[in-house]
Formats: sequence, structure tokens, C-alpha cells
Amino acid sequence: MAETTTTNKLKSHVVVLPYRVQGHLNPMVQFAKRLVSKGVKVTIATTTYTVSSISTPLVSVEPISDGFDFIPIAIPGFNVDTYAESFELHGSETLTRLIEKFKSTDSPIDCLVYDSFLPWGLEVARSNSISAASFFTNNLTVCSVMRKFSNGTFPLPADLNSSPYLVRGVPALSYDELPSFMGRHWLSHAGHGRILLNQFPNHENADWRFVNGFDGLETQEGEIGESEAMKATLIGPMIPSAYLDDRIKGDEDYGASLLKPILEECIEWLGTKPSKSVAFVSFGSFGVLFEKQLIEIAMALQESNLNFLWVIKDAHIAKLPEGFVESTKDRGLLVSWCNQLEVLAHESIGCFLTHCGWNSTLEGLSLGVPMVGVPQWSDQMCDAKFVEEVWKVGYRAKEEAGEGVVKSEEVVKCLKKVMEGESSVTIRESSKKWKDLAVKAMSEGGSSDQSINEFVESLGKKR
Repeated sequence: MAETTTTNKLKSHVVVLPYRVQGHLNPMVQFAKRLVSKGVKVTIATTTYTVSSISTPLVSVEPISDGFDFIPIAIPGFNVDTYAESFELHGSETLTRLIEKFKSTDSPIDCLVYDSFLPWGLEVARSNSISAASFFTNNLTVCSVMRKFSNGTFPLPADLNSSPYLVRGVPALSYDELPSFMGRHWLSHAGHGRILLNQFPNHENADWRFVNGFDGLETQEGEIGESEAMKATLIGPMIPSAYLDDRIKGDEDYGASLLKPILEECIEWLGTKPSKSVAFVSFGSFGVLFEKQLIEIAMALQESNLNFLWVIKDAHIAKLPEGFVESTKDRGLLVSWCNQLEVLAHESIGCFLTHCGWNSTLEGLSLGVPMVGVPQWSDQMCDAKFVEEVWKVGYRAKEEAGEGVVKSEEVVKCLKKVMEGESSVTIRESSKKWKDLAVKAMSEGGSSDQSINEFVESLGKKR
């Protein structure tokens, strides 16, 4: 894992504290590897449950407790609020012990980079007299909107369909493009909404605020004047170096997986398909489509006559329309999990049918893969807006009015537009442009690379 190192003569030591779900582990473990490549010693502090899921050279992993040490947090009936309280109580105590353990060594901790979902990390850093950086795994626009909403300066009007909702410096949003926890899912997923809002009360007190994005991806300050967007340092896209600048040798996957990927079967199957002929379908590690939407997606894949690789949980296969598996067996492959990056990078992939979670969206964008978004909740609606309206690398499949379901006809229409005809040519050109910009940002001297270097240099000055 050798990249040119900085002038950081006495190796600084950073602890990285991620939230224990796949979508948070991936970018934060990747950030840890970037720091190591620049001469920083990194220790990942993660829950006992996830320690064995992280395996990457030169980054050490230490367990801390969340009070649920051997329990998956995705089990039915899991209470988000109870978990948050337990993690703060047990995590603060065990993380403090970890920091204290290194105080008497030749590599004491200089900085804690903590997941913004764990804002108590700032208090732990301050009580141990080390610097602190908050790492946000949503995009800058979502962070900016949620920040204003959390402090009461972004109230929702009585007429929810009034448009647009404005935060200077980021694109205007309609109601159905806002983070869903501000509206339709506030009551049904209140715990998750509170976690999102709790990122912001003390975030400005951190020494650094990192967002997994890069210059020009979202901000529009030049068009609408002084920005109200959250002030943050853009350090992304945080995906393995092999898919960007290739300066970290052997860095071909995140090195963190809560599920066992099924890779060989996928790659062999993709190798039998023509270039750009396959629709890759995945709705993320938490991707649970309700039954009506699941059926509509299946019908769309059946009606489209496209080749497809679908990541779908085993329990959901039984809910597919009768005859679906048999009728599509010659052009479809169903798997429970896979290495998404390696699949997206395969030459046979023509588009990405995605929930538009931020990590998946960044991966599709960075690898130049056109996208069709079927967002379900949280930040995904906002991310889908960027796919269609800002970057112009695909389409958001629109829900049927009043039903909350994207119909199969709409999905087929969007798939055809990104895979075939004149519109697909324009979309591929845009996709190539953004892929090149993502690579440039992470390459030597790029905007994100410079930002990471500045952080590393600041650690050296504290020594």
C-alpha cells in the first residue's frame, strides 16, 4: 500500500470510529487506507461484532463495545434509540480506554475521526485532549438541508407541495426530493430520523468536518450567491484506489464486508454477455423493497428483455411473480450478494438500477455507469435528483401518483432510455465526464487529494 508520503516525519496516529453498518464502514475504512498511504498510523475502533469483518493491510483494528457486542443491528424489532444510547454509554468508555492505552507508547493518538452518527466521539476526543474530525457519509446537500432542519431554520410549510425548498449553495429541492425523514417517513422511521438530526448539534466544534464528495459535484455558489451549505472538507470519492488513481497498490476492495460476497459466479456469468448489455440491479445492504415494489421491478426486468444481474435476498425470491425465475433464466442471474465495484467495472454492465444510496451513487458515478434510480427512503430521493437533473447520467423512475410505487412500465422506459437510442449516447458522454472528474479529484494534486494532505499536515504540526 505505497503512495508517496508527506513530510510527516514523526508518524501521526489517528483513530477512525465508524458506525457499524456497511454503508458507513466502507467509506471510513477507505479513508483509513488513504491516511496510511500518506504515512499516518491508523487504528480502526469498531464494535466487537464487526471486528472480524474488517481486513486490510497496514490498518490495525481494535474492538470497542456498543453493548450489543454479538448482535446484528438489522434484526427485526431492533430499537434504534436504545442502540444509540447503549453505544454512547459503552462506546465512550471503551474508546477512552483504547486512547489511554496508546498514551504511554511511542505512538499516542493525535486525532479521532468519528462517524457523524456518533457525535459523542467529539466529547471523547476533547476529554482526552486530542483533535477531532467528524465524517459525514451523506452528501453535502443532504447534510446542509438536515442541518437547517435540525436547528429549526428550515420549517416545512403547510402546503407540502409548494416548491422549491432552498438552501443557498445547493440545488433547489421539491418535497419528494427532501430526505424522507423530514416528511413521509418521519413517523414510521422516527428513530433513524433522530440519528440523522443528532449529527449536527455539536458538529461545528469539531476541528474538521469531512464529506464524501469532491469539488463541483454539488455546490452551486457561483450561481446563487453566498452559500448556506454546511462548511466541510470534501475528501472523496472514497472508493478503492484501483478504480480511481491506482496509487495505493493492491487496493481493489474496501476491506470491510459484513456479508460474504459471491464473486466468481458473477464474473463468469458476466463474461458470457455482450459489452454494455447487462442491467445491474441492487438496492443496497439495507435494500428491502416492499412486496408491491419488488413485483414491479421483477415485471420490468421480465418485460425489458434485457440481461440482468440482480442482488436479491434469498427470502425475497419466493415473493417474485410466478414463473419469473424460469422465464428469465437465460438472461438473468440472481445472487444474494456480490462485490459491487467489480461488477460495476465489468465491460458487460450497461446500467445500474439502484436505490441511489450515496455510496452506490458515488460508485456508479466514479465508474462511469449510467443509472436508473428507484429511491426508497432517507437521502436516496435527493441523490436520484443529482443523477437525472444535475449530472445527467441517468433517470429517476417516478412513482405512480398516490400509490408510492414505481410501476414496471416506468422502470422499463427508464432502462431503455439509458441502454438504447440517442439518449443513451448523451448519458454515456456525461457519465464519462464525471468519471474523469472523480479520478482527477483523487489523483495527485487533485482537490480531494490536496484536502487529505492538508489534514495529514495539520496532524504533524500538533506533534
